[in-house]
Amino acid sequence: MNERTKPIPHSSRMPAEWERHDGTWLAWPKDPLTFPEEIIGRVEETYGKMIAALSLGERVNLLVDDEVMERRVSGLLGRNGNVSYHRIRTADVWMRDYGPIFVRKAGGGLAATKWIFNAWGNKYDELKADNVAGMEVARATGVEVLEPGIVLEGGSIDTNGLGTCLTTEQCLLNRNRNPQLTKEQIEGYLTRFLGFTNFIWLGEGIVGDDTDGHIDDIARFVGRRMVICMVEDDPGDENHEPLGQNLARLQAARDQQGRSLDVVPVSMPRKKVGGEGEGRLPASYANFLIGNSVVLVPTFDDVNDGPALRKIAGAFPGRKVVGIDCEALVYGFGGIHCVTQQQPSAKA
Repeated sequence: MNERTKPIPHSSRMPAEWERHDGTWLAWPKDPLTFPEEIIGRVEETYGKMIAALSLGERVNLLVDDEVMERRVSGLLGRNGNVSYHRIRTADVWMRDYGPIFVRKAGGGLAATKWIFNAWGNKYDELKADNVAGMEVARATGVEVLEPGIVLEGGSIDTNGLGTCLTTEQCLLNRNRNPQLTKEQIEGYLTRFLGFTNFIWLGEGIVGDDTDGHIDDIARFVGRRMVICMVEDDPGDENHEPLGQNLARLQAARDQQGRSLDVVPVSMPRKKVGGEGEGRLPASYANFLIGNSVVLVPTFDDVNDGPALRKIAGAFPGRKVVGIDCEALVYGFGGIHCVTQQQPSAKA
């Protein structure tokens, strides 16, 4: 084991998302395959709203390809002293999955764990270059960088910050990620590098999710023992059964101290489909981002938008919950959480 792959000290941990941030990282959208010409303008508007709301409470670190893109984007966003531009070339926007996952070290300070990004099981060869972009982000932070040497995406895990990990079998046990590893070995890596001591395994994700069941589309910690869980009310919908099974697992689950969870069901938006026969899109209210002062929640001009916003707001009385229209963003098969990665403060 070399210096870069050494595990973190046992008492180090991945903080919960609601713990204080030094900033949040994003990459400006530009990939025409993900967001074609008829969509990209609306996606940029969505980004503008996200950045404006998020920057009120924390630094926004925004990746742009070069000086030309930086000038254009800064013109679109206007003067904002809480946005820092980083000229790091990217293939696409999915910072949650190719960017570093930060841990707070036991003795103080941060480390950045940089896992291998293989474009969700080698689905998109042209996006594998973002594995390099993610490492550039990790190094740009100036903190210690650790490389576990296995495949993992940030959207596939969630934590309460006390050692409990929420994830899915469909993703982490998929043979297109780490076929050489058993479930116990994967847990071992997550324990050594992220400080997890307790694992809650859900089953499958939502239909249309090309990441093979990322947890940030189905269930999220919103408190030390509270979890938002997506459910599908329509028995005829193909999401109804798998989401129901996940709900049952959560209701039976225990935290790191053996205590039951407070599980809050949130109804899914109505079925959204892409253009030209692309099939169902992974629209979900669970793909929200918890910032220092705001919670950014995807909305879809849907009858369930309001109830979802109210339930999520109930978990965050000290933060403003902001609904962001994500009908264009989800066209690219992702949401607000997928395109962001928070950098926690070095001190608790």
